[in-house]
Amino acid sequence: MPPSIRFDILTLFPEMLAGPLEGGVLGRARRAGLVEIESHNLRDWAMDRHNTVDDYTFGGGSGMVMKPEPIAAAVEALRNEKSWVVLLTPQGKVLDHAVALELSRKTHLILICGRYEGVDERVRIQLVDEQISIGDYVLTGGELPALVLTETVARLAPGVVGNDEATRKESHSEGLLEHPHFTRPREFRGEAVPDVLLSGDHGAIRRWRHRESLRRTLLVRPDLLQRRGLEPDESEWLWKEEPAAMSGFHGVPPSVEPDPPLEKKLES
Repeated sequence: MPPSIRFDILTLFPEMLAGPLEGGVLGRARRAGLVEIESHNLRDWAMDRHNTVDDYTFGGGSGMVMKPEPIAAAVEALRNEKSWVVLLTPQGKVLDHAVALELSRKTHLILICGRYEGVDERVRIQLVDEQISIGDYVLTGGELPALVLTETVARLAPGVVGNDEATRKESHSEGLLEHPHFTRPREFRGEAVPDVLLSGDHGAIRRWRHRESLRRTLLVRPDLLQRRGLEPDESEWLWKEEPAAMSGFHGVPPSVEPDPPLEKKLES
């Protein structure tokens, strides 16, 4: 079976990518032929004998800007009719699970790693299909974001993780953070594994995991619940278990707020 997706990463520092691309999930996937991932030194497409890839910014100011010619030559040498060109930049839309899923449907991604003050604006205008950021902070270059994006997308390809069901149930895949996990020993420093996980009752285990995913998302990433919303039974359970967090929950209004206790009704 041919690889389902190919990544070509354009960078000034390919040595930064070598280790992560050889080890772990990505290394195994490459050796198994499930994905293709290659890094390319942009200096190989420089236009002069000094391999110049950056220059001063027009209009003055500090820092250097990556020249358009080497990037254009590299993209045009690698691109085909199915390629999708991504610029890693703090100005892009933030990578999340939905973006990763969309990218995983492509067959060829060309990733441009910015450096210095960024790339010449004409690269964005003429060559780039999409701009992506991995968060609202600044790094010294696009190599680490490129690795994050590559692993996030590659592990969605068939067979890469080994258990495709696992990727569908992970954090963010259903709009919720993942439930807690436990392994042996059954008790560690006074903390025991919840009884339900040892019960063998698969229905009860599924309910517990779903509810704990709801709880964790409410407490840690309520913004995800704002986007996802809550079913009435989910909201009712959260009001019972985490009333303080639900009282401060803004965005999508909780679907069901339980009736106050009888004594509160009598007081009113």
